[in-house]
Amino acid sequence: GKIDVMRSSSSSGNKFTMGRPLEFRLASGIWNTLSQYTLPIDGYDDNQFVFMATANGTVKKTAATQFSRQRSVGLRAIELDEDDVLVGTAITDGNSDIMLFSTEGKATRFSEGQVRAMGRTARGVRGINLAAGHKLISLIVPTEGGRILTVTENGYGKRTENAEFPAKGRGGKGVIAMSTSDRNGSLVGAVQVWDGDEMMLISNQGTAVRTRVDEVSLLGRNTQGVRVIRTRGSEALVSVSRIAEDDHAGEPAEAVVTDEGSESGSNETED
Repeated sequence: GKIDVMRSSSSSGNKFTMGRPLEFRLASGIWNTLSQYTLPIDGYDDNQFVFMATANGTVKKTAATQFSRQRSVGLRAIELDEDDVLVGTAITDGNSDIMLFSTEGKATRFSEGQVRAMGRTARGVRGINLAAGHKLISLIVPTEGGRILTVTENGYGKRTENAEFPAKGRGGKGVIAMSTSDRNGSLVGAVQVWDGDEMMLISNQGTAVRTRVDEVSLLGRNTQGVRVIRTRGSEALVSVSRIAEDDHAGEPAEAVVTDEGSESGSNETED
């Protein structure tokens, strides 16, 4: 629940260097784990906010100016319950829409204006009403031209237009984003992608697939999706990441495993 601020120039290098572990930025014994969320920011304007979401469905918005005074041990960004973890962060302008996705395959969308700005040590408010046994897995700020890529643990995925997710009140149960049927399994990832992007899929057995998002079918919310990676035995998909077009200009896509199978269905009904 802490933020550590560093200049990008302090960790510069070229593509042949190994880089410097970010753990070196942390005071020994202060943090047990390093969050994977890195937010580029070029200033601390009054109309900029850090928006956060946790696995238990809590959301929080804090003015970026509250993080302008850096400390070597980081700054407390959110007070977390013992069984909770941060799962998403974003920089917003106070007028953005927020989308939250759960392992149940549900998504909720609401205006960030429904969340008042809070101090750094506040716990936040409910963003989505989660069903028993489910967790929040993704926070997305939808933007023009983007589409939502969703993937499930059994290797199925799809892209869906942002406009298909209606804006409703904060704290609701949400609408179906993707079916979590026996075939699909639980939702494990949701990211916003654009035409020309690539994605990296990783399984719990270390299998990695890098492929173009344009090859994933564009389908409505109330569909099951198509196969994006073939899992074997007890193998399960655990992660999906967007690789922006600008990030790999001039570099060919390389897939460790390829898969050409596809299946789809649309027999689900929305709650």
